[in-house]
Amino acid sequence: MKGVILAGGLGTRLLPLTKITTKHLLPVYDKPMIYYPLETLAKAGIKEIIIVTGPENPGDFIKLLGNGEEFNVNLTYRLQKNALGIAHALSLVEDFADGNNIAVILGDNIFEDNFKEYINKFKDGAHLFLKEVPDPQRFGVAEFNKDEVISIEEKPINPKTKHAVTGFYLYDNKVFDIIKTLKPSARNELEITDVNNQYIEKQEMKCSILKGYWTDAGTFESLHRASNLIKNSRNIK
Repeated sequence: MKGVILAGGLGTRLLPLTKITTKHLLPVYDKPMIYYPLETLAKAGIKEIIIVTGPENPGDFIKLLGNGEEFNVNLTYRLQKNALGIAHALSLVEDFADGNNIAVILGDNIFEDNFKEYINKFKDGAHLFLKEVPDPQRFGVAEFNKDEVISIEEKPINPKTKHAVTGFYLYDNKVFDIIKTLKPSARNELEITDVNNQYIEKQEMKCSILKGYWTDAGTFESLHRASNLIKNSRNIK
């Protein structure tokens, strides 16, 4: 399995912090944000990783991370020239996947769990990771039966569960064929939810519930929360 870190987008919710840099290079406690998804994939045993980023800051990523040697991985990069959505960014790495299954992580998501066992067991279809949250209205919310996902509802007013869909996904190589069938959403993006819904329709979407903490870091509140989670997990006073 190969790893994909999606680190594009404009980061407008974090202005003015992102006026001269990408949010993925902002600090989360004592490390740049991008370190956390990279370490998550490396700890799971994935050696071949690609970072998809926008055209504004590729040199900064390369200067910071190089070829991945520091993390004991082989790291490459791909530009997403325009911010056309998560699924669009994923479509750019079909040649990198080269027929392999892929583990996809959003560059502003921070996880405590180790995904190695899930990755070793994964064979085909798709797999989501859910986390029970107090404010599910802010997220995509999954309805599920045991380990099978029944539906995903985006930012529902009356959520059917309290389980948010986190930014870590396992896909087989059919994901690229699915993306080719998508049409842009109302915000002119190719949506990852549309990809997931096609797997759900085929009854090929499984899920697991995370045990450790999870947060994104794409707003001022969640960026602050992410730093506190890291600090508290290390028992630092």
